[in-house]
Amino acid sequence: YSAATNTGYYSAATNTGDYSAATNTGDYSAATNTGYCSAATVEGENSVAIATGYKSKVKSTVIGSAIVVVERNDNYNLAAIQSAIVDGEIIKADTWYTCKNGKLVEVKDNEM
Repeated sequence: YSAATNTGYYSAATNTGDYSAATNTGDYSAATNTGYCSAATVEGENSVAIATGYKSKVKSTVIGSAIVVVERNDNYNLAAIQSAIVDGEIIKADTWYTCKNGKLVEVKDNEM
Protein backbone atom coordinates (compact mmCIF):
# COMPACT_ATOMS: atom_id res chain seq x y z
CA TYR A 1 0.00 0.00 0.00
CA SER A 2 2.80 2.38 -0.84
CA ALA A 3 3.45 5.24 -3.24
CA ALA A 4 6.36 6.43 -5.34
CA THR A 5 6.14 9.98 -6.67
CA ASN A 6 8.60 11.99 -8.71
CA THR A 7 8.35 15.52 -10.12
CA GLY A 8 11.63 15.93 -12.03
CA TYR A 9 12.12 15.93 -15.79
CA TYR A 10 13.74 12.80 -17.28
CA SER A 11 13.06 10.90 -14.07
CA ALA A 12 11.40 7.70 -12.85
CA ALA A 13 8.98 6.75 -10.09
CA THR A 14 8.99 3.01 -9.47
CA ASN A 15 6.96 0.92 -7.05
CA THR A 16 6.72 -2.84 -6.48
CA GLY A 17 4.17 -3.07 -3.65
CA ASP A 18 0.66 -4.49 -3.94
CA TYR A 19 -2.19 -1.94 -4.07
CA SER A 20 0.40 0.76 -4.69
CA ALA A 21 0.81 3.81 -6.90
CA ALA A 22 3.66 5.22 -8.96
CA THR A 23 3.18 8.77 -10.23
CA ASN A 24 5.50 11.01 -12.20
CA THR A 25 4.82 14.65 -13.08
CA GLY A 26 8.01 15.49 -14.99
CA ASP A 27 8.27 15.62 -18.77
CA TYR A 28 10.13 12.77 -20.50
CA SER A 29 9.69 10.56 -17.44
CA ALA A 30 8.34 7.15 -16.44
CA ALA A 31 6.09 5.74 -13.74
CA THR A 32 6.35 1.97 -13.32
CA ASN A 33 4.50 -0.36 -11.00
CA THR A 34 4.77 -4.14 -10.66
CA GLY A 35 2.48 -4.82 -7.69
CA TYR A 36 -0.84 -6.67 -7.57
CA CYS A 37 -3.82 -4.30 -8.16
CA SER A 38 -1.52 -1.31 -8.55
CA ALA A 39 -1.48 1.82 -10.69
CA ALA A 40 0.97 3.92 -12.69
CA THR A 41 0.26 7.52 -13.73
CA VAL A 42 2.21 10.09 -15.71
CA GLU A 43 1.37 13.78 -15.86
CA GLY A 44 4.29 15.11 -17.91
CA GLU A 45 4.64 15.37 -21.67
CA ASN A 46 6.37 12.58 -23.61
CA SER A 47 6.28 10.26 -20.61
CA VAL A 48 5.34 6.58 -20.13
CA ALA A 49 3.13 4.88 -17.52
CA ILE A 50 3.84 1.14 -17.15
CA ALA A 51 2.01 -1.42 -15.00
CA THR A 52 2.96 -5.09 -15.04
CA GLY A 53 1.14 -6.47 -11.99
CA TYR A 54 -1.98 -8.63 -11.81
CA LYS A 55 -5.15 -6.50 -12.20
CA SER A 56 -3.22 -3.25 -12.55
CA LYS A 57 -4.04 -0.05 -14.43
CA VAL A 58 -2.35 2.94 -16.09
CA LYS A 59 -3.16 6.47 -17.20
CA SER A 60 -1.63 9.60 -18.64
CA THR A 61 -3.15 12.99 -17.98
CA VAL A 62 -1.67 14.48 -21.16
CA ILE A 63 -1.95 13.78 -24.87
CA GLY A 64 1.27 12.52 -26.43
CA SER A 65 2.45 10.35 -23.57
CA ALA A 66 2.25 6.55 -23.60
CA ILE A 67 0.65 3.80 -21.54
CA VAL A 68 1.77 0.17 -21.25
CA VAL A 69 -0.15 -2.45 -19.28
CA VAL A 70 0.19 -6.20 -18.86
CA GLU A 71 -2.62 -8.72 -18.50
CA ARG A 72 -1.91 -11.70 -16.26
CA ASN A 73 -4.03 -14.83 -15.86
CA ASP A 74 -5.19 -16.17 -12.49
CA ASN A 75 -1.86 -18.01 -12.12
CA TYR A 76 -0.09 -14.63 -12.55
CA ASN A 77 1.42 -15.75 -15.86
CA LEU A 78 1.61 -13.26 -18.71
CA ALA A 79 -1.47 -13.39 -20.96
CA ALA A 80 -1.09 -10.19 -23.04
CA ILE A 81 0.49 -6.76 -23.17
CA GLN A 82 -0.88 -3.60 -24.74
CA SER A 83 0.60 -0.17 -25.31
CA ALA A 84 -0.60 3.03 -26.91
CA ILE A 85 0.11 6.70 -27.22
CA VAL A 86 -2.60 8.88 -25.72
CA ASP A 87 -4.19 10.69 -28.66
CA GLY A 88 -7.31 12.11 -27.00
CA GLU A 89 -9.62 10.22 -29.36
CA ILE A 90 -9.07 6.45 -29.25
CA ILE A 91 -7.00 6.56 -26.05
CA LYS A 92 -8.18 9.37 -23.79
CA ALA A 93 -6.12 11.50 -21.44
CA ASP A 94 -6.90 11.32 -17.70
CA THR A 95 -8.58 7.92 -18.14
CA TRP A 96 -7.58 4.64 -16.49
CA TYR A 97 -6.85 1.65 -18.72
CA THR A 98 -6.13 -2.01 -18.13
CA CYS A 99 -5.50 -4.93 -20.47
CA LYS A 100 -8.41 -7.37 -20.58
CA ASN A 101 -8.78 -10.22 -23.06
CA GLY A 102 -5.74 -8.84 -24.88
CA LYS A 103 -7.20 -5.35 -25.39
CA LEU A 104 -6.93 -1.95 -23.71
CA VAL A 105 -10.16 -1.22 -21.86
CA GLU A 106 -11.24 1.76 -19.76
CA VAL A 107 -11.74 1.27 -16.04
CA LYS A 108 -13.16 3.57 -13.40
CA ASP A 109 -11.10 5.14 -10.62
CA ASN A 110 -12.40 2.69 -8.02
CA GLU A 111 -12.23 -0.46 -10.20
CA MET A 112 -9.56 -3.15 -10.03
